[in-house]
Amino acid sequence: MEITVRHLAEVFRVSEDAILEIFTKPELATGDLLKWSKLLRYDFFRIYSQHLILYTPQYPNPIKNKEKPQSMQFRKNIYSDELIEFILELIKTGKKTKQEVIHDYRIPKTTLYKWITKHQILSDI
Repeated sequence: MEITVRHLAEVFRVSEDAILEIFTKPELATGDLLKWSKLLRYDFFRIYSQHLILYTPQYPNPIKNKEKPQSMQFRKNIYSDELIEFILELIKTGKKTKQEVIHDYRIPKTTLYKWITKHQILSDI
């Protein structure tokens, strides 16, 4: 985006050396990440939230179920289009097998096969 280190230093109100040091850090404060997102016009928080969605257990918490009466619960579609495309691309390129995707990301088998059918990549695999 042709943004100079000097401009970044002004935005973050730190020295130019501190900006260069940011690139070597394994983690960023959320306030700094928000500034980077605005500056680069890219939602870095989406990456984090998609990771949480992928690795969150899908089974209910037994403690909460005792407090609430049993009723039907409908789950919203928690998988974004970007996430579905990412998973299907892993399978299509051979980086992961269907079973590895099911195991690693805890995606139900029927859901994965519905995606494959819907996106018609079955013939490409």
